[in-house]
Amino acid sequence: MSTSYNIEWKTSTNDCFAPKTTELVGVKTNDHPLKTAFVTERVPRRILGSQPSTGRTTPVSTPSVILEPLSMALEGVDPLTAFAIEEMDPLSKLAAEESRESRDSGPDKKLSEQKSEVEPWAGKKAGILSKYTTSEKISIVTSFLSDGEKVVVKAQSTAVDKMQHRLEQLDYIEEGSQTKLNLSQTEYVTRIEQLNRELVSAWNSEQRVKALKIAIQCAKLLADTSVLRFYPSKFVLITDILDVFGQLVYNRLSTKTDSHKQIPKMSNLPDDFTPDMVSDLTKETCLNWFYKIASIRELVPRLYVEMALIKSYYFLSLSECQEALRRMAHMISGIGNPIVAVYARCYLCRVGRGVSNRIKNKQYLLQNFHRFLNSYHHLFSSSVKAELAQQKMSLSVYTTLFTPALDYMLQTVAYDASDALIDDLSTQCKNHGNSSLILNTMMSAFKPSCISKRALQFMEMMEQCLDQGIPLYSLLRTLGLCVSVAPPPLDHRRQILNAAWRHITALKEVEEYVACAEPWILYVVKYFSHREINTILADIIEHVAPDRSYEQYYPQLKNVVENIVLNIQDFEALLVMDNFLPLIDLFQQESIRVEVCKKILLGSKSTVHLVNDAVVVNALMFLCTTLHDSVNALTPDDEYRQIGEILCHVIKTIDYGRDFEQQLTFYVEARGMFSNVDIVFVQLVQCVNALSVKTRQIVKGLHTRKTGDFVRACAAYCFITIPSIKSVKHRLRLYLLSGQVALFNQCLGQADACFKAAATTLAEVQTDRSHFPETELIPYVKQFLSILLVVPDNPDCSVLNLTRSVLNVLQGYTWEANTSLICIYLSVIDMLSVMAQEWYPYHIDKVESNDSLYGSDRKFIAEVNKICSVVTGELMAKLQAVGPCTKQSSLAMELFVRVAVRNDLTSQTTVLALNLWNLAVKDDSIDKKYLARTRDYLKKKSFSCNNTSLQELVEKLE
Repeated sequence: MSTSYNIEWKTSTNDCFAPKTTELVGVKTNDHPLKTAFVTERVPRRILGSQPSTGRTTPVSTPSVILEPLSMALEGVDPLTAFAIEEMDPLSKLAAEESRESRDSGPDKKLSEQKSEVEPWAGKKAGILSKYTTSEKISIVTSFLSDGEKVVVKAQSTAVDKMQHRLEQLDYIEEGSQTKLNLSQTEYVTRIEQLNRELVSAWNSEQRVKALKIAIQCAKLLADTSVLRFYPSKFVLITDILDVFGQLVYNRLSTKTDSHKQIPKMSNLPDDFTPDMVSDLTKETCLNWFYKIASIRELVPRLYVEMALIKSYYFLSLSECQEALRRMAHMISGIGNPIVAVYARCYLCRVGRGVSNRIKNKQYLLQNFHRFLNSYHHLFSSSVKAELAQQKMSLSVYTTLFTPALDYMLQTVAYDASDALIDDLSTQCKNHGNSSLILNTMMSAFKPSCISKRALQFMEMMEQCLDQGIPLYSLLRTLGLCVSVAPPPLDHRRQILNAAWRHITALKEVEEYVACAEPWILYVVKYFSHREINTILADIIEHVAPDRSYEQYYPQLKNVVENIVLNIQDFEALLVMDNFLPLIDLFQQESIRVEVCKKILLGSKSTVHLVNDAVVVNALMFLCTTLHDSVNALTPDDEYRQIGEILCHVIKTIDYGRDFEQQLTFYVEARGMFSNVDIVFVQLVQCVNALSVKTRQIVKGLHTRKTGDFVRACAAYCFITIPSIKSVKHRLRLYLLSGQVALFNQCLGQADACFKAAATTLAEVQTDRSHFPETELIPYVKQFLSILLVVPDNPDCSVLNLTRSVLNVLQGYTWEANTSLICIYLSVIDMLSVMAQEWYPYHIDKVESNDSLYGSDRKFIAEVNKICSVVTGELMAKLQAVGPCTKQSSLAMELFVRVAVRNDLTSQTTVLALNLWNLAVKDDSIDKKYLARTRDYLKKKSFSCNNTSLQELVEKLE
């Protein structure tokens, strides 16, 4: 260092500042000159634990910088984890805090035991549209899609003319030219969406008749079964349009009622309005709508349009709606095509659910389902067989088309029904030869608990099924979903598994086998031992391994693994199973394999605490290696962090207890296995430091030759590993921590090497400021200085070699703020002043610091004063560079206190102190009370220590 200010510093070593007593040696202290003050801040409660955020905050005392790392290690606090968490992005924090969520199993999630309502139709639509598709051409006949038909509206002078014109429009649209198009599925969906827009547009332009005719022509499309495979999706698309039309009519009638109010004080028509609140004009309009619907000649469109307007019956009578529902349930029996009839009954249940809050008697729902049962034999009629032959469709595929409608129909009946209903339906199912379609519908619709306690009965009915509508494997899968959610009776469980698996293992088609095994494995994991799980896994591998069939069923096999991991109680027993890791080996596609390994290791977090079994450790390392090897330059940051977190958790999980040498050997092996993930190296260094501290605690600081060699090996491990870490911030923190741990274990050479490496690494911060800003660097340097106070000088180097190295690095650093280096230099003055005392305020146990080594030798004190003189000169130069401002006055006051208190005042330093005081008081914004308190303190100190130089200085202060 060089400066234009020639200041001779002489550190004060009087008794008032450093009592000469041996009582200080070895005394624990919670404070030191550079300890950072605690501040109270408001921390969101969710950050403090796993409880959900309440929107409130909790006051906590936290240090502005990380505390002394060695103390934290001894208290079980992990400083590097703290700042690693600080660096996490919000998504990673959320992933670290949240508990493992239950798996969403798509359509199977409806079997949740908490089900108390019918699954909304809106939740079914997406699944139907994605499942029931076709590559065939679909016919559509309509008058509204060719160039957007324009309707000329003539002016009518009388009501009779207006009515006559509407009837003419109706006849024209019915009898006029219609276009028949053969469209692909995508084109068909586009046309249906266009019809929906046409309907709304016609309604908004007061063309009510046109809107009605669009609804009628859409309903007519539901009578067409020329493409059976697409019929469920067609039903979804068309009924959406009918729902829109029904709502438009209802809203229109409500508006007319509002404009002709019968109750003056009522601003809007309530949801539970009664017909006496409705005007006669509205009732007449409503009747006109139903008269128009009644004039529709074809049964299917007449039924669908009336069902779409079912809610509007409340404008006429409270009982009319319920009567209409019963009537239409009877009328649907007149539809000859079974699939058209069953979806019409499904739509009846849908619209009935829409008005269920005003209908107490829901008997029509059960009657509706019974009427389907009465016509069930139509599914196997000659006309249906002819149609299936024409479309080249098997009976089993045909019956699956009924499942969406039947499931919804029976759910509306079953969700609040008694057990007597399921017994009644079981009897009817037997009367129909144990129909597989009805059987499957019952198991899908009723609560899993109702099915589980009758599982043996359903198994018997499956085995006695006379038709092949729904194949046996589908029935077994549905039953498996039920029993895996709700436990069957204890004495039936093994009998159920034996009966079911006898059929499952006999399945020849891999697709059918995997479909069954996926839900049944969950049943086995929940209610049976590891022996049964291992046997089932062996059976799965035997079925999917030939001809690499497993490559086609990765999603199902992944669900199998996930079901096991999320529900098994003894995770260690799973890892030692003969057939678990071979099952993981089936995942040859890297992305799938990594995802599976990640799920397994995440699943181990809540069940595996500490392990040391060799087989379990090898299994965990196998999974971790798969995860680690997937990391490359293209890996997203969030994925990289998540993998690192998982690997760190596994490393902390493996614990060999008091076998510290085996533990260190494991850490050495882990370092070679996980070289691609930076945070893993951070964790390994922390673990080895913790191991070293545990060793010292066991021997109570009295190392033997063996334990001494071990802790030196730990220190060497850390010193070798830290340079491989890419983050400069992590390296700096770890060097400081490792140096303190080495010092704690009396490994002076290793500690000195770590501190020298930290000083060298400080220079690299210049190129990595984004990860280590000055707001964090300044507290780090202060903490480093507080540690250097008790670090003994290396006899092979010059006096205070480490301190000089740090100061040289700091001087060459380009600081963003002019005052940053001033703040550090003030701390340097504090540290050096304490270093010149005969006894230091704190020590490391069994480590002789410079106060013992030098014994206040004059040459040592002279070196300290020399450095202090240079630093003070630098401070004066920096203060001058800051220029007149409040900050300059504040810093001048800080330096004044140090010159007055830390220094044996001479004429030169007295003048310096006066100049600094005058510079500080020039600023009007400085706290006058603070100045007064400072002056009083110095005055008392001068008299208590009989310091005449300080007394003279106080007298000269204004």
